[in-house]
Amino acid sequence: MSRRIVFSVAAGVIALGGAGAFALAYAGEQPPVLSHSTARYTAPDGDRGGSFTFTTDVTASSGVKSVKVLAWPASSPFAQKGLTAKDMAAVESAVCKPSGEDTVRCTYKVTVTRAEADGSPRGLWHVAVLATAKDGDTTLDPKATDFTVV
Repeated sequence: MSRRIVFSVAAGVIALGGAGAFALAYAGEQPPVLSHSTARYTAPDGDRGGSFTFTTDVTASSGVKSVKVLAWPASSPFAQKGLTAKDMAAVESAVCKPSGEDTVRCTYKVTVTRAEADGSPRGLWHVAVLATAKDGDTTLDPKATDFTVV
């Protein structure tokens, strides 16, 4: 093999190796990713209480520290001003269980009383999610999924 070909091949290997290392380092710095988010609202009926259940999968290479969930009506002030991580600081957390190498399945479930249902706005609601990874990276999705209160 000529020296020119050997040098070209070696330079190509070094360039590809450097790009691969950069891609791996960059992949490790990604914020948490939400997927498969679903919400189910069941209104109270007669003697039976109602419920709200939200489920999502969260993937973070450093692991998931917490997942906070807030259901909010589309007619609320959040629709105009937007929802921030600060707004999510005091909301309740979902319960998360491992479901893959870097993924957890998180579920948030609450009982809905007749009084709560009667006092809630009818129509479209959104579910906001704040996921925090163990390395401190966060993802806020103010409209992870929707449901309707009839």
